[in-house]
Amino acid sequence: MSEVKQVLTTCSYCGCGCGFYLKVKDGEIIGITPSQKHPVSQSSLCVKGWNGAEFVQHPDRLTDPLIKENGKFRKASWDEALSLLVKKFSQQAKEGGPDSLAFFGSAKCSNEENYLIMKLARAVFKTNNVDHCARLCHASTVAGLAAVFGSGAMTNSIDEFLDCEVILITGSNTTEQHPLIGSRIIKAAKAGATLIVVDPRKIQLTKFAKFHLKQNCGTDVAWMNGMMRVIIKEGLEDKEFIKNNTEGYEELKKTVEKYTPEYVEKITGIPAEELAAAARVFARSRKSSIVYSMGITQHTTGVDNVKSTANLAMLTGNIGRPSTGVNPLRGQNNVQGACDVGALPNVYSGYQAVIDPKNREKFEKAWGVSGLPDKIGVPVTMVPQLAIEGKIKALYIMGENPMVSEPNTAHVEKGLNALDFLVVQDIFLTETAALADVVLPATSFAEKDGTFTSTERRVERIRKAVKAPGQAREDWQIICEIATRAGYKMEYASAQAIFTELAQVTPSYHGMSYERLEKDFGLQWPCPNLDHPGTKYLHKDGKFTRGKGLFSAIEYKPPVEMPDEEYPLVLTTGRQYFHYHTRTMTKRTSTLERETPECYIEINPLDAKKYHVRKESLIAVSSRRGTITVRAKVSEIIKAGTVFIPFHFAEAAANRLTIDAFDPVAKIPEFKVCAVKIGGNNK
Repeated sequence: MSEVKQVLTTCSYCGCGCGFYLKVKDGEIIGITPSQKHPVSQSSLCVKGWNGAEFVQHPDRLTDPLIKENGKFRKASWDEALSLLVKKFSQQAKEGGPDSLAFFGSAKCSNEENYLIMKLARAVFKTNNVDHCARLCHASTVAGLAAVFGSGAMTNSIDEFLDCEVILITGSNTTEQHPLIGSRIIKAAKAGATLIVVDPRKIQLTKFAKFHLKQNCGTDVAWMNGMMRVIIKEGLEDKEFIKNNTEGYEELKKTVEKYTPEYVEKITGIPAEELAAAARVFARSRKSSIVYSMGITQHTTGVDNVKSTANLAMLTGNIGRPSTGVNPLRGQNNVQGACDVGALPNVYSGYQAVIDPKNREKFEKAWGVSGLPDKIGVPVTMVPQLAIEGKIKALYIMGENPMVSEPNTAHVEKGLNALDFLVVQDIFLTETAALADVVLPATSFAEKDGTFTSTERRVERIRKAVKAPGQAREDWQIICEIATRAGYKMEYASAQAIFTELAQVTPSYHGMSYERLEKDFGLQWPCPNLDHPGTKYLHKDGKFTRGKGLFSAIEYKPPVEMPDEEYPLVLTTGRQYFHYHTRTMTKRTSTLERETPECYIEINPLDAKKYHVRKESLIAVSSRRGTITVRAKVSEIIKAGTVFIPFHFAEAAANRLTIDAFDPVAKIPEFKVCAVKIGGNNK
């Protein structure tokens, strides 16, 4: 009888970075056991974690390269598929210029793989048109916090929530999106911490909150300005911290002056007295922490929203100490890491700007190339339109599914179909892969070595537990062969060898190695040298990466599309507990799919009565961009005038409704606000 092998790895779902053991027998995964010693999971897992490997062995897995001929796929050899790919990309780069190509990395792939795809784009094909889905979730965090603090990441650590006195949660349904963090927040509340929840929905955390402030969607700058106005007016600001560690305060003070609680109530719908009371509680604590996620970032004012959270933290001196800070929660397992290693159009790894000649010289030397491109590339969200305009002709997508994840799906589909050549590298034939000219079968997290970086900046190992099915190859191996065939010899003995190079060129990862990551459960960056223990919290004693923290004077701006007579309801989108991202993995996990097998809409009883919606009925929901049919959940979870639809379901994709309007700085879409109506679209 063969033995059961236990392989320690990191969960491939949300950004919590939980550790568990894959139980392997006879080359198959037969179960999962949470790690008792892991600093985040601590013997616990959420329902997705417990069921985190069933999809790995699903019969839908891609096992061979596919080439599309006459509208249908046929199996191909690796040699044939890669020869065609390299021929098409090289020819297009020669005829249309390097910037007629684009590359998408993936928050579901490892640091090593994202490092190599940005190296492929830049060193081999000489374009900075490389990006990934952080553009759709936390691009505004990276831009906003980098501008204010000099570093665009979660400032503190997950365990620090247990010692907070006040936790302000906004734009984060934490118990569903980041369950192991949500459980810590609940534990803190039970131990006496005050929770302030700002959310248009009655999420689970409101049961433990002293304040539930139901803002109108898209009014976050207004309520944060209102809080700051109360704090300043009542002398509750941290004068010493402001004086010694910040700049721009006087301009902020002038700007928030008009945001009285009464004025803010008219914009946000939050009762003036409740807002003022919450502001006082937040300001009087020396251990106040702000937790946010995509409810803050996914707006045309996403960067403004993020900067406002930083304003509030600096104003009260709640930054640079344990159990304080500004803590964006990353939605996917490696969205932090994919940003860190440079799968972005404007920076190399370690957020080193591509427009800086010194940085280009550094990477040219490290990679043994010359002529690295000197202009900022195109973000994910701009690619469909540029494809329609004929400016981008060939696109390489690794592990992403924009046909479900991006706004205004019809426009995305038009853009992808306008390409001359589309390559998708994935583990399943996704809705996006179905449109491709070439599909390359890749490996899951359980079939390769590498690292992920969690939401608390913790770089952790993933370890190969089983063999990949059929002819599937590891993403990094595929990229290396493409580069080599294109004339740039890219060879590594292992994922470890890639990480060694990555750490050498990335200052915040300098002190990391596989040997160090093996000893415990990873290291938190910055970790600048081999003797450094990693960094639990950033900006200690108010010493910011950029020097002084920069206050931002920000005026409230309304969302691009507001409800009107024809489309009278506000749609906001988000995640739900049993599914993940575009459902590529969770719909192939029987326990999760059984719990929530179809898309739904949450609608307030008052609106249900007004629009004649019966509980559990199938209804059409329309925007100016499309119509979907969903199951009605009549519930007081959502406030009247607003409806909520999870975005996971390709069969009734919420993003067929959402608007492709973008933040001017981060180019992140406004997923959280658009106008809809109940009923079909007659246009």
